[in-house]
Amino acid sequence: MIHGTKLPGSTAAPPLSQRRLIWLRFKRHRVALLSAAFIIPLYVATLFVEFLAPFSPDVTNSIYVYAPPQTLHLFQTTAGGVVRFAPYVNGYRSEVDTEAMRRIFIVDESVRVPIRLFVRGQPYRLFGLFEADIHLFGSLDPSQSIFLLGADRLGRDVLSRVIYAGRTSLSVGLIGVLFSLVIGVVLGGISGYYGGWVDNLIQRIIEFTRSLPTIPLWLGLAAALPLSWSPIQVYFVISVILSLVGWTTLARVVRGRFLAIRREDYITAAYAMGCRPWRIIFFHMLPSMYSHIIAAVTLAIPNMILAETALSFLGLGLRPPVISWGVLLQDAQSVRVIASAPWMLAPAFVIVISILALNFIGDGLRDAADPYR
Repeated sequence: MIHGTKLPGSTAAPPLSQRRLIWLRFKRHRVALLSAAFIIPLYVATLFVEFLAPFSPDVTNSIYVYAPPQTLHLFQTTAGGVVRFAPYVNGYRSEVDTEAMRRIFIVDESVRVPIRLFVRGQPYRLFGLFEADIHLFGSLDPSQSIFLLGADRLGRDVLSRVIYAGRTSLSVGLIGVLFSLVIGVVLGGISGYYGGWVDNLIQRIIEFTRSLPTIPLWLGLAAALPLSWSPIQVYFVISVILSLVGWTTLARVVRGRFLAIRREDYITAAYAMGCRPWRIIFFHMLPSMYSHIIAAVTLAIPNMILAETALSFLGLGLRPPVISWGVLLQDAQSVRVIASAPWMLAPAFVIVISILALNFIGDGLRDAADPYR
């Protein structure tokens, strides 16, 4: 075999690239592959939340305060006994509970609200550029509301708010990891390449950062944010705060790998040829550990999402009118609300599933990138 080609009469297969080997090992991790099939469409869906959500997240309806979820029926039986695909939900009949002094909702099976695909609804701007009013699904009658996950204290559709909140929570994890990736790779690379007092100084900074209690740190930083700031400014600063706390793990991964390979022959040859340190770090050493960095980044995203959720849930992170999964969970802080409207915990289940899927993907990538497995 010469240069990866088969000689005449040879039965040996051509050598596989590192990328191909990683993919083949990752495919054997069935749970990670299934998780990727869930997470990738979820991230793609964040680009089209206006189209996917049946309603705007801020539309209120005082008639449907804490309306329970409606059961989705996919098939209907016609008068002739033929079963056909025709999704619908049953309507509500509301009554007033004089003892509890609240409105209660009873399913009215005599009222059927048909659900159709690609219906016209509330207008929106897709990507902030294109005006449209087509939604993935909805009711043809604007007076009929559809609450597949129920309604909140202002009569807003919980499903639409969860979909919109996914864009914020998932993107905060990506942006925070991006910042921590830059800081971790630069400082970890410098620490592992130079060693000596530079390594000692950066390691002491890492140890100091890791020793800080996160909750008091978040309390202080969140209290320092001016109330006059716009939601975009708060969103950006929260992402930076999360990255300043989460870069240390990646920096140590990069530093350990650099210490292991800085005496390799190809690194010594690059140094002897007069390559500058930054070129050796970014063009010779980093490419040899891309797979390790990808695995570390994938495992760091769930931590960022959980940190943002915890901050927003405690009222220290994102605040309304910004919608995130943590902000939505603020409405479920009361035991009375959970007892009477348990569907308000829907964002928590989405968070759990997303975090588990991201962790499984990171696990699979870490195993696939390990050449000794």
